[in-house]
Amino acid sequence: MALLQGTSLNQRLVQARRTLLSAAILNGASVAVGMALVVAVMYAALGMAAASNASVGTIIALISDTPRARRGKFSHLLAAPLLGLPLFLAVQLLRGHPVELGLLLVPATFLAFLSTAWGRAGMPVAAAVMFAMLLAMAPQPASSLQEALLRTAWCACGAFLYVLYATASNALLNGRYRTQTMASVLLSVAALMRTHAGRFTRVPADSAQADDPRAVGDVLQRQAALAEQLQAARDLILESPSTPRRQRLAGMLIVVLELRDRLIAGELDIERLQAIQPAALAPLAATLDTMADEVAALADAMLLGRTPEPASDHRAALQALRDRAEALAAANPHDDEILERAALVRSVCVRVGDEDAAVRQLTALARGEQAPQLSAVRRGWQLFVSPAYWSIQPLLGVWHWRQPALRHALRAALAIGAGYTLARLLPWGSRDYWVLLTIVVVLRGSLAQTLERRNARVAGTLVGSGLAVGLLALHPPAAVLLLVVVVAQGVAHAFVVRHYATTALAGSVMGLLLAHLLYSGDKPALDFIERVGDTLLGTGIAWAFSYVLPSWERHQIADTVRRVARAMGRHARFSLALATLAEVTGQPELAWRLARREAYDALSALVLASNRALVEPRAVRPPIAALEQLQGHGYQLLGQLSAIQSILLLRRQRLQLDAVQPALDAAARVIEEALDMTRPWQPSEPHVHDADDAPLLGSAVPEVLPDPFESDSSAWLLRRLALACRLAGAVRADADRVLAELAPGSPEPVPARA
Repeated sequence: MALLQGTSLNQRLVQARRTLLSAAILNGASVAVGMALVVAVMYAALGMAAASNASVGTIIALISDTPRARRGKFSHLLAAPLLGLPLFLAVQLLRGHPVELGLLLVPATFLAFLSTAWGRAGMPVAAAVMFAMLLAMAPQPASSLQEALLRTAWCACGAFLYVLYATASNALLNGRYRTQTMASVLLSVAALMRTHAGRFTRVPADSAQADDPRAVGDVLQRQAALAEQLQAARDLILESPSTPRRQRLAGMLIVVLELRDRLIAGELDIERLQAIQPAALAPLAATLDTMADEVAALADAMLLGRTPEPASDHRAALQALRDRAEALAAANPHDDEILERAALVRSVCVRVGDEDAAVRQLTALARGEQAPQLSAVRRGWQLFVSPAYWSIQPLLGVWHWRQPALRHALRAALAIGAGYTLARLLPWGSRDYWVLLTIVVVLRGSLAQTLERRNARVAGTLVGSGLAVGLLALHPPAAVLLLVVVVAQGVAHAFVVRHYATTALAGSVMGLLLAHLLYSGDKPALDFIERVGDTLLGTGIAWAFSYVLPSWERHQIADTVRRVARAMGRHARFSLALATLAEVTGQPELAWRLARREAYDALSALVLASNRALVEPRAVRPPIAALEQLQGHGYQLLGQLSAIQSILLLRRQRLQLDAVQPALDAAARVIEEALDMTRPWQPSEPHVHDADDAPLLGSAVPEVLPDPFESDSSAWLLRRLALACRLAGAVRADADRVLAELAPGSPEPVPARA
């Protein structure tokens, strides 16, 4: 027991160290330093009132300050102040006119939340614009136009000084952000590898469960989270890989993408091997666990600025496992089960060997012992990263009743209007801005996200308000309170994605102290009671309005299903065309990498949408069982395409390319036709023939596996092609079933599994 407790404590300490060394914490520290510098300059030059209003300006600007590429950073930060400062002034002028102020808040909220049409880039802008309006409601109303203009000028100074600081800080810390982001990706990959290792040794209860694609649910969740993380890493790490250090990190990211493919391919024959010899998988699981530890150790070394230790070479152990299986097969040449076991052991060992090679390559790149392969990415890195400029196109396409951004903007405007009206009727109406702030941070685009924010917001506010009230009861100097505001803002910013309850706690401390400085209040005990009441009211309103004009996943998931089918078909076409490449460089490789990214992103989007739908009312829930089937078959198709790609690129010399090329072309045609959702399709076994009507792929996947002693990989490739064609048909059948159940007038959705 003591040993287990010690291990648990050590794991917690390691995790705490990784968190403290992460890019989010460094960014939070940078935000706190920037805010402190701006506030200190304003305090020294113009006094406490100017510093307090300038702190509001920094908050408006810093919400969008996250680790990102240097390109476009200035314009990205400038958007929120340019939109928010006019509203800050307007609220100052209307603060003494409640009706007029309410008539401003509602349409301004609608326009602010329309910026969510830009996706992740627009969400911080919407929050910043809302904060500009609502924090302007915290101080006493301006006594004159001159005072309102002066406050706005102080706020603008704080915002623009912070924009300049953050642009310079991001450029200075960009190299460290790249390293930290790469380390974070490696830690996620290590966790994914451990999940895969656990599947190696998990014995299903029965054979039917072994073939159930829903059994890969945990892996799909991790893959979906990794897909989002990888896009953020691409945006940062692949920007202008012009120096040796940047190229080394970019090369590591490319290897991680290949390793993800290898992990998926490594699972393909697990179920069949489990059925005949589960003990054979235990050494493979142990090897995979060891490799996961080495990847995590590599990430830790990068975070600590150390040279990583060389990775272990597992080729001898894997070869020994293959040799034992093949020796047993040689001694029993007529035993079909032993021959099948040897073939499967060989297949799985080859896949794990590919993963082992990728881990060793990662370490060699980190140690500077190997040059990165960036031929396509070096020339076309802009194609892999998110746009760095603002485009009007998302706003032009948002004016449709079913568009989530439009419905969310209407929902938020109505919630703000209701919250403002109720807050004005309460005895503590002077603190109406806190109710509205709570609505803004809790109300999200989906019910699942709103519920998550609701619970964290209430818990964080209770603790944070208590801490702030205790501090105010000590009557510290205003400069001390301003320093605490700065520190709390840094903590809130650092944990907004990682742990929102911590952000809510720090945000409550910051908000209450900042309001105290702006308002010059002296009732901390009453503030605590009011703050808790306002928070409960705001979260209740946000929760209630999440059911108003809802963007149920059911209404959006059909487009996501079509996106998955389209991306899978395109990915298959480019993957099967790799055989025509003399080397993996140039435009064909670029097209394949982009198609592969879209396939992963589309499937991950479907997984995340299905997860969000699980908390929605049963009457509007999409067909969860059918979606799980689609996700599982899609994941298996990705695995087969990854295995085919591996054979074409890593074992090219073991193929008879002239003999298998017609089969590759035929399989690409079959898969694309099956996944073309614009054409009718009937489920059937694929019959693929050449121009002379000779069969290229069998109508069924051969149950007799290729000879384990044969060095030619062509037979394995043909088997993978047949499996991929079958899975493409399964994906299409699942997609048709989902779309049929989503169609108007369809029967009640199949309930989710308990």
